[in-house]
Amino acid sequence: MQFADIIGLTEIKQTLVRAVQTGHVAHAQLFLSKPGGGALALALAYATLVNCENLTPESTDACGTCPTCHKFKKLIHPDLHFVFPTATTKKVAKREDAVSRAFLVEWRAFLLQGGGLYAGLPDWAAAVGAENKQCIIPVAEGRNIIRDLSLKAFEANYKIMLIWLPELMNANAANAILKVLEEPPDQTLFLMVSQSLDSLLPTVLSRTQLVAVRPFTDREVKQFLVGAFGLPEAHAHSLAVLADGSLGEARRLSNGAADTSQGRFRDWMRLCFRMDVGTLVKEADKFNALDKEEQKGLLLYGLTTLRESLIYLHAGEALLRLEAESLEFVRNFSKVLNDRNASSIAQKFNEAHAHIERNASPKMVFLDLSLQVAQLFRVK
Repeated sequence: MQFADIIGLTEIKQTLVRAVQTGHVAHAQLFLSKPGGGALALALAYATLVNCENLTPESTDACGTCPTCHKFKKLIHPDLHFVFPTATTKKVAKREDAVSRAFLVEWRAFLLQGGGLYAGLPDWAAAVGAENKQCIIPVAEGRNIIRDLSLKAFEANYKIMLIWLPELMNANAANAILKVLEEPPDQTLFLMVSQSLDSLLPTVLSRTQLVAVRPFTDREVKQFLVGAFGLPEAHAHSLAVLADGSLGEARRLSNGAADTSQGRFRDWMRLCFRMDVGTLVKEADKFNALDKEEQKGLLLYGLTTLRESLIYLHAGEALLRLEAESLEFVRNFSKVLNDRNASSIAQKFNEAHAHIERNASPKMVFLDLSLQVAQLFRVK
């Protein structure tokens, strides 16, 4: 992984490179981004840079050609250690055996397929068959970390201990590594990648240097979608707005479901406005026939449209992130919204999304939502 492989985030890359160039490499760093953000990719690119065999004071990225870079790219370097949440699965049935090293093959495949670099915990759980189980970093990992770091580096300049989602670390495991986190062996780097700062133990947080990674901009997400999937620019822009700074969400939406969500949502809202109950019942049948991701994508599109409509009501078009047909719809949709009903409708959409996520009957969820939205359109 090189910085050049990561879309955008130029200012954060420059800060990390400058730290390496000036020799100010903190021994424990916490990369923080929301799910779908660039924290994990940046941490891996940073680990590659500090160990690149062709590193010079002028280097702005790893060379990508030396043996060390090749091993880091494949995630097989002997001095690159991973710790991440696990759960019992068909492969590992006992909780005491469910530690990171038991899932390294799956973990490497998960990251190297591309989506894993910008994924969240549900994606990882699904990849190893642990969707309905609680994934944690168990207490045994604390002992494993201390043991792995007690050995000298095999080849690299720095031994890397990369911990993904340290907020899910068992409290005893976290406490067990506090000393080595504060005073690690020479030439050892802790790189933690978190998606929730509030969930981290204060004792862990106080021992790390924070690297706050902003969400991707709409322009960066659009560039990613056009480059990675060859999407038309107009479609890519629509998905970028829906993704809201998350490349993980952008990948999920890129299957085309979100493109049709726009037309579905507009037709649906027109039926709600007319309070056409008979047709709304038939429409609920159509929504019931969609797959779960399409249903969630439709609700997500609705929430995004509501947000943009409120911005339009209060600030005009200057702050809107929409283009062309989507912008015209927001202009018209805003005519039936006000501060009272818009917030209530958004709440109903959020509730419906949660119900779909929990496998409630889609037909009942969408019919109930339709009738409530129809009534809220009449609130002045």
